[in-house]
Amino acid sequence: MFESSIYQKRRQALREKMSSGIILILGNNEAPANYPDNTYKFRQDSSFLYFFGHAHPGYAGIIDIDAGEEYFFGDDVTMDDIIWMGPQPSVKELAARVGVEKSFPFSQLRTMVGKAISQRRKIHFLPPYRYDNMLLLEELTGVRASMTRQHASVELIKAVVSLRSVKEACEIAEIDKACNIGYEMHTAAMRLCKPGVSEQYIAGVLDGIASSYGNMVSFATILTQNGQTLHNHDHSHILEAGRLMLTDAGAESTTNYCSDHTRTIPVGGKFTSRQRDVYSVVLACHDRALELARPGVTYQSVHLDVCKVLAQGLKDLGIMKGDVEEAVAAGAHALFMPHGLGHMMGIDVHDMEDLGQNYVGYDDEVRPSQQFGLASLRMGRRLEEGFVITDEPGCYFIPALIDKWRAEHLHTDFLNYDVIETFKDFGGIRLEDDILITPDGSRFTGEKRIPITLEEVEQFMNA
Repeated sequence: MFESSIYQKRRQALREKMSSGIILILGNNEAPANYPDNTYKFRQDSSFLYFFGHAHPGYAGIIDIDAGEEYFFGDDVTMDDIIWMGPQPSVKELAARVGVEKSFPFSQLRTMVGKAISQRRKIHFLPPYRYDNMLLLEELTGVRASMTRQHASVELIKAVVSLRSVKEACEIAEIDKACNIGYEMHTAAMRLCKPGVSEQYIAGVLDGIASSYGNMVSFATILTQNGQTLHNHDHSHILEAGRLMLTDAGAESTTNYCSDHTRTIPVGGKFTSRQRDVYSVVLACHDRALELARPGVTYQSVHLDVCKVLAQGLKDLGIMKGDVEEAVAAGAHALFMPHGLGHMMGIDVHDMEDLGQNYVGYDDEVRPSQQFGLASLRMGRRLEEGFVITDEPGCYFIPALIDKWRAEHLHTDFLNYDVIETFKDFGGIRLEDDILITPDGSRFTGEKRIPITLEEVEQFMNA
């Protein structure tokens, strides 16, 4: 948790961006894993964390735009709670820690919202993603639970996105901490990546490293020899010499700020000639994004430029053919990179995407595409100083997709299917770093960069 003044300034800034009414920010509740007292590890709602700071279940906050008042709602613990959990701060004490003077039992939330509704005041709330909060919103506002996302306040969404997009110095410091943990995770994977070792063992070690620093992984760890499956959470295989192991993993700091890195490394510590060729193309794509990312540039344009680097590299290897500009415009390269270049980072690993990708990654100027591949670009809008984004190009040989495109005779002017056929056993490569947009460019987050060049990876793995 940061100093109380941080949260006070954030709520003040939010209030100033809104027209009238009250802002309702709901925290999350415990979620039972298989019976009520055995719960999943708790994760607080990120917007509640941003404005009200507390990473505990069962709280809500209200900001009265017109009156300039703020309220914190929750229930004090019972003696039974104390027996099982020990002494806990009162709701009043918790409110004071984030600069809120007025606190009430949670039951009073219904009274306050009901009064505002009776006065015909606007109730602003964010799109809920947990069903218990959908039901709570139905109880509070009368909007059916199934319709609460559609009734979320666009004005509030845009205001929250505008504040959370540009990271404060304290946030950048926390992201750096998370990336430091990410460094430990990925270098551990490099040390363990040897023939005969199970994917599950390495994935478990990485998850344990994240937990050992006080929190957890920022998303379910992807660690696999079958990197052609973009989000492969299957860890059931034994590593084989000559294969590539793709690891996409990150950590949360104790304040819930996240890291997200990907490295693809050779099992046994030595790239084959074919692996070196494709890896060099992906690394060139990664470095091109770093060259271009700076304030004032749209990330959509960076993505498209990177796709041209990919297409040119694959053309040089005989995998693609024809005019590179035309190939990218047609979307032929997306056979090998069917995802976007990156996404926002922050309190969420895909920061604010619960608020709607069209508000977070796009705006009135830059709109999403419907083209295969480009449609999966989560972050396209113009970059600003203080944004933290991922740079994660990839190249994948997905047998089912190759077969489908070949059967449909897609992009035959740009794709050498006979050559591509020989790569169907290749797997996939992705390289990802988290970068902060600075006044004149960008920088890596974290104190140390995970080995990434061919020479760095092989040297580290064989040290």
